[in-house]
Amino acid sequence: MAGRRKYDSSTRAEGSRATRRRILDAAQELFLAKGYLGTTLDGIAAHAEVSPQTVYNLVGGKAALFKAVYDVTLAGDDEPIPLVDRPVFQEVLQADSPQAAFTAYAEVGQLLWERVGPLVRIAAGNGELRAFVATIEAERSTGVRRLVHHLAERFGLRPGLTEDRAADIVWVLAAPEMIDRLVVERGWTWNAYREWVAETATHALFA
Repeated sequence: MAGRRKYDSSTRAEGSRATRRRILDAAQELFLAKGYLGTTLDGIAAHAEVSPQTVYNLVGGKAALFKAVYDVTLAGDDEPIPLVDRPVFQEVLQADSPQAAFTAYAEVGQLLWERVGPLVRIAAGNGELRAFVATIEAERSTGVRRLVHHLAERFGLRPGLTEDRAADIVWVLAAPEMIDRLVVERGWTWNAYREWVAETATHALFA
């Protein structure tokens, strides 16, 4: 009986995970097509072919849905693996020079923008998602500070530059708004953007 209960529990967990992913896929499609205000929880439930209560139980309300969609889209999957532990970010940490590290970091920025840029633009223009925007900015700030600390220990910052100031510089250079302005609005190529981030950050922190 114990084995049967374990099997049943595992089966239910797999079913719930599959249903949750179907809900998030439906939510992503509707958020991108109709925007945040134009998307309803009932609409997401209908599109995912589940009840609204199932959406609440497995994910939460509309704001929680948007955050969950963002997290899964950012990572590229729903595996519980932090971004810093994924191969794409390990290339940044293992780079053999500041220039190479910031080039790899800009490549990560491009990858993430291509995944979640449209969601970021939706969130930036919606007052209901103010807490969400604050959360992702706090997460980005934490990641930048860890990166700068890592590079400072490996290569040493230029004299007189603190890690806090260095982190602020990288935080601004790699901001989603920079990509939006330079690549989306001004028509920069991704190659030009990556070179600019790498050269500017390297000169500012390690010249």
